[in-house]
Amino acid sequence: MNVLSDPTKRRWLAWAALATVFLLVNLHRLSTAVISEELTVDFETSAAQLGTLHASFFLIYAAIQIPTGVLADRLGPRYVGSIGGIVLSLGAVGFALSGSYLAAFASRALIGLGSGVIFVSILRFCANWYRPDEFATMTGLTGSIAGLGAILATTPLAVTVGQFGWRATILSLGGVGIVAAGAVFVLARQSPAAAGLEPIEGVPEQPDITLAELGDHLRTLARDLDQWLLSIVFFAGNGAMLTLVGMWGVPYIVVVYELDVTTASYFTLLASVGVLLGPTTIGWFSDRIERRLLPMTVGIGLFAVALAAVPVFGQPPLAVVAVSYLACGFLFGAAMLSLSVVKERYPPSASGIATATVNTAGFVGGTVLPAAMGVALDAYQTGETVEGTVAYTEFGYRIAFGILAATVAVGFCCACWLMVRERARSQ
Repeated sequence: MNVLSDPTKRRWLAWAALATVFLLVNLHRLSTAVISEELTVDFETSAAQLGTLHASFFLIYAAIQIPTGVLADRLGPRYVGSIGGIVLSLGAVGFALSGSYLAAFASRALIGLGSGVIFVSILRFCANWYRPDEFATMTGLTGSIAGLGAILATTPLAVTVGQFGWRATILSLGGVGIVAAGAVFVLARQSPAAAGLEPIEGVPEQPDITLAELGDHLRTLARDLDQWLLSIVFFAGNGAMLTLVGMWGVPYIVVVYELDVTTASYFTLLASVGVLLGPTTIGWFSDRIERRLLPMTVGIGLFAVALAAVPVFGQPPLAVVAVSYLACGFLFGAAMLSLSVVKERYPPSASGIATATVNTAGFVGGTVLPAAMGVALDAYQTGETVEGTVAYTEFGYRIAFGILAATVAVGFCCACWLMVRERARSQ
């Protein structure tokens, strides 16, 4: 049988095409940590401006999540995913060619606009092509692609930028993105039936949904306390992870330990390895034990503990920092379970809008937390530079990382509240 006519094989090809675009999404959104020195020099930015430039991606990304859920439910991953891939790639070209801070800000926002539709499109695809007892595993596997992108955005990106320059590197990524978007258009479809294939056993039918029904689901989501608690969990987990790997994890090590950027990127590489392994492992474990809230709550609690190493000790041994970064990446998988929880509480036809709602909060976190840390750090400038990175005091970094740890601790409290509510409903 031709691989394209076998639905169980075709779904993996289509998922791989979507995942390739998602890999590029993560390369772009986390790249500012490694190229922060070049951006500071080229655009003459302060810490707050650099944090805002980084956050411009997440600002637009967060803003379009709910519209993306509507589009994914109505149009399907083929069109939404391929158009998103083209838009983010054009944004990358613009970013590479930017001659001013304003142009770079606008181009990075365009990258965020295209990138913002990809993850929800993949989740919508997985809901249509995989069984419910495979969904957390597939969500985790998709999250692991984020980890792979994060790995490439650390030491490999630092070496490539050092060899070819940041502009040529980003421009090349734009070209790869256009090719990957074409693959999505060719391979992805709304469902096996839409591809002219036999249904896959155990995969629920995905009925068409009207705009009126989508409006009803949105109103229900807005009144749903569980959705708000899950959104806070993902705000904390996703926001903290993106801030650590994508923005301030490298500058902290460069300044406090006086290491070069490439060496410092090894530590965020460890965090990215954690993201590569954690979501798939935790998602698979959750599917096997058929429980979501318990592993989510325990994982988020441990995530807060791992983040607390910097605010508590300021300059702990580098081995402790390495373990902390690795653990944070692995335990991010617990935060991703919030997407599986909300998906399972709404009808299959609304899976896109339900996951998009919680996903919105995660990227609001990715917008707010880097800028908040930048504002906190600006209050503790030393007036010096280390390896081209603006230097802040150790106490400034303790305050900034304290913001992250406290945010994840609030997420842990919300996860505990969800468990209490779940227990009360079952009695």
